[in-house]
Amino acid sequence: MSEFQAYLQLGFEHITDANGYDHILFIMALCTIYTLIDWKKVIVLVTAFTIGHSITLALSTLGLINIDPAWIELLIPVTIVITGSLNFFYKVPKGSFGKKEENSTTRYGLALFFGLIHGLGFSNYLRALLGKEAAIFNPLLGFNIGLELGQLIIVFVILSIAFVVIEILRAQRLSWIHILSGIIVGMAFSLILNNELFVSLTGGSAE
Repeated sequence: MSEFQAYLQLGFEHITDANGYDHILFIMALCTIYTLIDWKKVIVLVTAFTIGHSITLALSTLGLINIDPAWIELLIPVTIVITGSLNFFYKVPKGSFGKKEENSTTRYGLALFFGLIHGLGFSNYLRALLGKEAAIFNPLLGFNIGLELGQLIIVFVILSIAFVVIEILRAQRLSWIHILSGIIVGMAFSLILNNELFVSLTGGSAE
């Protein structure tokens, strides 16, 4: 296995690892309001997130920016709470098929901005893997592509489940959105409350 392939696999495994489910929760929060029939909108949304995390992943891995990992670990679940909470204000568009949602531009902007934060989280893991390795272009490229492949699979699974629940089982779309978003926000709040930095800032104690 080449160096590129090794880091591609590591990137894929990192984002799909159930033990580090914060990034999965964020992608779920982004895609909750969509199903497979909205795939074009999702591609734009995920592309915005990709651009964001690719920028900071590269800059941080190259050592051009350096932010305390403790703050990043706290900010990531905050991005999940905000994104998931916005889903409660979503209104299913009426009228013609494929009508653009009123808040789509806002979601794209948030996906890009929050992608910057998640990219810093990815970079912390990648830098730990690289150690003192001098040549980082192939590892960086492979790791980033691995992230994207894993991300696309997660998106496909989420959209497929939503399609089955809404289009086949005929569940109310808003009910699906609210229930799933509630679960996501609740899990993200748990991550915040148990975050070491949050505990130290609030003077509490993690369970």
